[in-house]
Amino acid sequence: MGKYRDLANKRVVITGGASGIGLATTLRFCDEGSRVVIFDWDKERLEKILSEDQNLSGGIYVDVSQPKEVEKGFQRVDVILGGIDILIANAGISVRRSFLDTDYEQWAKVLRVNLDGAFLCAKEAISRMKKQKDGVVLFTASTNGLEGRPLYADYNASKAGVIVLAKTLALEFAPWLRVNAICPGYVLTPMQKAEYTPEMLKQVNKNIPLQRHASPEEVAGLFAFLASDEAAYITGQAIPIDGGETSGHVSMESGGEG
Repeated sequence: MGKYRDLANKRVVITGGASGIGLATTLRFCDEGSRVVIFDWDKERLEKILSEDQNLSGGIYVDVSQPKEVEKGFQRVDVILGGIDILIANAGISVRRSFLDTDYEQWAKVLRVNLDGAFLCAKEAISRMKKQKDGVVLFTASTNGLEGRPLYADYNASKAGVIVLAKTLALEFAPWLRVNAICPGYVLTPMQKAEYTPEMLKQVNKNIPLQRHASPEEVAGLFAFLASDEAAYITGQAIPIDGGETSGHVSMESGGEG
């Protein structure tokens, strides 16, 4: 039995649910007793999680950057779940590249998946939630959407857009809908491991007050809390989970007591 009893039997859709933060969040909501359907564009990973986790209600191949695929995906959700109570729009991609080496094709692809995908999924979900005048929408944004970071111009811009989209929807659909953006800092996911060498990871950790990356499960825990009734008065927020990284500059010479 999970920590939040009100999440039991909630109808949940998680995009990018077959790996990384999405997979950890999928497993957490299954543990909470929610009825979970995941979207993912990696067919191999999708089939793997479907074969391994019998608690999942379903998995659907969806490229969230394609309007028709998103529309069809939610039509399948209607059949499987009969509606939706919670959307976790998590699907995202990033490419580590300097600004001048970033061509328009890459820029457009990152924005289509990260920002357009959030828009398309939120629109489908909220149009269904509106009928019941109840729901929660949670976006995976990033601390990269809160401040500038070199080598990720397209990713940063997409996540800043997701944050303001969340704030806008929170205002537009209050009081019956809650919308928040979760802003992870460095999380040890397959995507992170693919972009960073072990030496680079160690160097990054030195600049994080808590001296480590987050685990995907820690981020999943924040999603569960924000989806639950425990967070009933939290909406329109961009909430960092970053080990203190965005709190200010950390000096390695001025460590804390103890």
